[in-house]
Amino acid sequence: MNVLVVYAHPEPKSFNGAMRDLAAETLTKVGHSVIVSDLYAMGFNPVAGPEDMTGERNDPDFFSLQREQTAAYETGRLAADINAEIEKLKRADFVLFQFPVWWFGMPAMIKGWADRVFARGFAYLPGRKYDTGMFKGKLAMVAATTGTSADTYAPDGIDGDILTVLWPIHNGLLRYAGFDVLPPFVAYMPGRVGEEGRKAYLEAYRKRLEDIDDTPRLFFHPAEDYGKNERLKPGVLARSGVQRNV
Repeated sequence: MNVLVVYAHPEPKSFNGAMRDLAAETLTKVGHSVIVSDLYAMGFNPVAGPEDMTGERNDPDFFSLQREQTAAYETGRLAADINAEIEKLKRADFVLFQFPVWWFGMPAMIKGWADRVFARGFAYLPGRKYDTGMFKGKLAMVAATTGTSADTYAPDGIDGDILTVLWPIHNGLLRYAGFDVLPPFVAYMPGRVGEEGRKAYLEAYRKRLEDIDDTPRLFFHPAEDYGKNERLKPGVLARSGVQRNV
């Protein structure tokens, strides 16, 4: 596969950096082609706005990011840094997102990458979402670190189930765009588990990356489970980490 690693951490010597390096090494060793977008090292601009488009705006009187993205993508007027990432995404069969969980989500750097690179027209359009998403056939996975323990992210933990915490990314970004999504690999508070604990995390991560083909994908309800109102049909048992029957 062609693999794109989208990596966001300000410290190269961090455990996230070690996970990034191990992913590139392991995936290359088993025969994949790997490209890393190291967003901090690149100085990537995470702020979406009018500067994302070149030339005349589609509507000079009112700025709509979605409309301007669509027009700019269709006419080849997106900024050069966005186009460079879009080309990487086009080639990628597998996209791996590597980041620390900050405030129950992605750091602003990687969130801004998604805001700008998952541009309307390229990553989504009306009628092209979830089962019919633009990236149907591609695979994605989150690899992350946390500042607190696995217990805090257990289903009955104070921070909530990790799959619930990551739902906006898994469902709202990746599945929405059509990806098949692998379960996340999470290294819980690597700064507090000691050297042996960190080695164990890296070994488990290596094995996960070597076994991608045999790893079940996360479950998302297919389109036929929903009614015209886009709610689960009566009698369909909610099986995701967030949805529930009412």
